[in-house]
Amino acid sequence: MKNFGKTIYKNIPNIVTILGVLPLALLFSEQGYQYLIPLIVYNNIMDDLDGTLAAKLNLKSDFGAKLDNVCDAVSHTLFVMVIGMHYGLACGLISVVAIAAILIRVVSRLDPSNEKGTGSPTNELIRHVFFALLLADMFSFHPAWPLIAMFLLNTVSMHIPYPMPYMIRSLAKSATTVGVVNILLISAWLLPYALPIIAGCFFSAYLYSFIKIFLDMARHKTVS
Repeated sequence: MKNFGKTIYKNIPNIVTILGVLPLALLFSEQGYQYLIPLIVYNNIMDDLDGTLAAKLNLKSDFGAKLDNVCDAVSHTLFVMVIGMHYGLACGLISVVAIAAILIRVVSRLDPSNEKGTGSPTNELIRHVFFALLLADMFSFHPAWPLIAMFLLNTVSMHIPYPMPYMIRSLAKSATTVGVVNILLISAWLLPYALPIIAGCFFSAYLYSFIKIFLDMARHKTVS
């Protein structure tokens, strides 16, 4: 019994990782799409919580890191697939491109020899579509074309071989700041008047990171 308890303790972050994915089965129910927004919030919180627990409890492991990446692949491709299929043929087809980009990025990160910290993480795309769907509902516009633009832009940014350190979530290093990021997501969901401001901050930080890479590349080439 003691060994069982020790095993459970050592795998707390892994249990949280798996629990972050299991409820996504609700998306396959008849009215599953109505659960999309709360499931995105829930998955994002659990994805951050497992890493925080692993660090705080000194339970980091290669297995845990790989499990986290695999669960990200499952949850993020599922979100993109459900959203793409919901908004018509064009959005569905482009979502397949984004799904391929997610899978390639996640699989490449399973190899420890690959350089990390480059490009945008896959959950950045999920945050973008989260904001786009909320804004579409708030301002009564069809989100298909904004979603297509986000799928394509994130497909590129996920595979840029340079760091994108200026995104809001990338700047959140401590457990406190990670918690603040999640509070912002919940606030964007539950407080309509805060939504445009929060979404604007996330989009602006992402675009600044994206554009700055190309400006730095152009400046470096000019100097060379």
